[in-house]
Amino acid sequence: MQTSASNWNAAAMRELGMRHAQLEAEGKLDLVMDTLVADPVYEFWPIGLRMRGRAKVRRYYEHLISTFYGEQKSYRLIEEWLSERSLAQEYEMVVQFDSGIEAHHVIGILFAENGLLGGERIWGSKAILKKMVGPVWDELEPIED
Repeated sequence: MQTSASNWNAAAMRELGMRHAQLEAEGKLDLVMDTLVADPVYEFWPIGLRMRGRAKVRRYYEHLISTFYGEQKSYRLIEEWLSERSLAQEYEMVVQFDSGIEAHHVIGILFAENGLLGGERIWGSKAILKKMVGPVWDELEPIED
């Protein structure tokens, strides 16, 4: 359900962000993609790389849902910040790596664009970001302003 710009507020942002996260957790890839604008942008910080476009973002979510979540042993929401333009969440993720189980902190900021998600800005260590992004990693581009 898309909300018009005139009815957009922090509650609408939270509902969109939570719906997106729920669909992602349920593995409903097509419905996850329906929450995004036509040309979403995902930025990864502090490494300064990004992916743009529906095809790459879809492949990212395919990997996240089919592979990464199976390697994630647990996660815990630490903090959440909300405005009418964005929903930011900090998580502790406990994930299986080749070298063993590791805990990582990740901050994700979902941002709104015309009643849909324009993408996300994700902060984390290079190791966790690379594990999350998976096969799309080598296609990420430097962020140049």
